Amino acid sequence: MKNLTLLVFITILVSSCGSSRKPTNTTIIGDTSVSVTAKKATKIVDFAKKFEGTRYKFGGTDKRGMDCSGLVYVSFKEENIALPRISRDMATKGIPITLNETSEGDLLFFQTNKNRRVINHVGLVIETKKGEILFIHSTSSRGVIVSSLEEDYWKDAFVEVRRII
Repeated sequence: MKNLTLLVFITILVSSCGSSRKPTNTTIIGDTSVSVTAKKATKIVDFAKKFEGTRYKFGGTDKRGMDCSGLVYVSFKEENIALPRISRDMATKGIPITLNETSEGDLLFFQTNKNRRVINHVGLVIETKKGEILFIHSTSSRGVIVSSLEEDYWKDAFVEVRRII
């Protein structure tokens, strides 16, 4: 009887230790019950645009130098949305959508190395107008720039688009 009482007490203690409050400042990726407005996507894009002209730096995440996934990583982090740091890992988050569904804040994924069939580049959609998709990203040759998915290079390297928020 003493062991049963002790077991019940420990069970109650353990089950009551969890908080019933959920954090209010974190977005869970892929949780469709989380209502995130276009305003949040606009904030992410506006933050990313502040890095336009920043030189390329492998592994960089600030104004001194930035790589493609670093740009996306810090832009989402600014809005308390946690993403993996590497583009191929980012490509496993969110939900895949079609190009026709693409809107501001979505992520475009690319394979730019034809010898290795892996995602190695990411861009953040900043605008869709008349069927043209503009995205901000960091290239090794020109740093953080805005490009169009209509450009042959990016059209050929395109793999998929995903919605994170």
